[in-house]
Amino acid sequence: MTEPPPLHIAVIGAGPGGYAAAFLAADLGLKVTLIDPEVNPGGVCLYRGCIPSKALLHVAKLIEESEQASNWGVEFAAPKIDLTRLRSWKESVVKKLTGGLGILSKQRHVEYLQGTAEFKGSNTLRVSKADNTEVILSFDRVLIATGSRPAIIPALKIDSPRLMDSTGALNLEDIPGSLLVVGGGYIGLEIGSVYAALGTRVTVVEMLPGLLPGADRDLVLPLHKRLEKFFATILLNTTVASLKDEGNGIRATFDGPDVKEQEKVFDRVLVSVGRKPNSEIPGLQNTQVKVGPRGFIEVNHQLQTADPSIYAIGDVVGEPMLAHKASHQGRTAVEAIAGHKVAFEPSAIPAVVFTDPEVAWCGLTETQAQKDNREIKVAKFPWAASGRAVTLDRPEGMTKLLIDPQTERVLGVGIVGAGAGELITEGVLAIEMAALAKDVAMTIHPHPTLSETVMEAAEVFFGTSTDIYRPKRG
Repeated sequence: MTEPPPLHIAVIGAGPGGYAAAFLAADLGLKVTLIDPEVNPGGVCLYRGCIPSKALLHVAKLIEESEQASNWGVEFAAPKIDLTRLRSWKESVVKKLTGGLGILSKQRHVEYLQGTAEFKGSNTLRVSKADNTEVILSFDRVLIATGSRPAIIPALKIDSPRLMDSTGALNLEDIPGSLLVVGGGYIGLEIGSVYAALGTRVTVVEMLPGLLPGADRDLVLPLHKRLEKFFATILLNTTVASLKDEGNGIRATFDGPDVKEQEKVFDRVLVSVGRKPNSEIPGLQNTQVKVGPRGFIEVNHQLQTADPSIYAIGDVVGEPMLAHKASHQGRTAVEAIAGHKVAFEPSAIPAVVFTDPEVAWCGLTETQAQKDNREIKVAKFPWAASGRAVTLDRPEGMTKLLIDPQTERVLGVGIVGAGAGELITEGVLAIEMAALAKDVAMTIHPHPTLSETVMEAAEVFFGTSTDIYRPKRG
């Protein structure tokens, strides 16, 4: 008796979600076709997002540390920026990683089609290839991983080469004398930090009362204080009413209760007010897929859409729009297609803002707990009491645990400080494993490290931290 042929799956979009799904599907024995406009897998994250921005942020941090070194008795000459070489290095990082994914795709025998896909039906796609040819292919299952794109404010959409979105800003065409960043979210702050380190006078405008809306205010405060030293201006409760290209710059008009200067001209303007899902896929109306009012494709816990043959993952299915969420959803979707009993139901998805200091959190936040009127206990450990933080001359950080007062289970973790993004994973694991504060406190951490601050925060909860003093009540 012959075995049936393996399922043939098409993955539309080769970002961190799409290529992870395609590669796992191949490892599980499925026949895989991966479709994307780029020459190699990688998506926005590798080509125009996570990777190039982190490469540039590394350079920015190096410049800042060289300036800070004078506090330690070490003097460096003022840095000289060779923009061409910097841009070339950033592009080499992108090329190395995307090229590596291309090799992995071939090693796994994944059919990679450079082009765009259109639905002819639930199981049939027309692929318009980069070589201007078309092919119509049929599949057993289709996985949509088309990601997202920068959102646009219609009132601020002007025809000017000086107006940039995140993609344009990462191209580093020049180092402008002044830059207006519209939006105080993580993208605007990260890119603004890069330009500030390179010598640009950066102004950030945020319409809400604080930077990084959604993050706990005590985590944002140390970052805000540091950015005030590096940015020219941070304007909160402020909107940009209009933009006008005047040839030698863009004139911005501001509106807000605390605005002192109603108009100002900037060399460049970066609009970073969020992202929109790429759910306007040609021919999607020829399927049973349902798209919600905000443009997100609706899926169940197996990432299956209303069309049984079609699955969707990543930015296109909803918040949070994070690469690592997309990757894990891709794995879940493929395992579901392969017949495994799985569901995407994480207890915690970490969020990291790669500014300096970094801000990271996972699980329940204080902001959400307050909205839900949920009782919690918060244990904070200040990095000023961390030996390792002091040796780094970065004592402004803080680690906190959100703990259930009845069960003492860790519900959330928040960290602000140097390398917070590397530390948050311990918090994710604690939440996923339903760890108690005592489990964290009793786990021996190496000394001197920043990871100790997680253990110390748990000890603060019990009043047993030896590195800080809390007077006894009564």
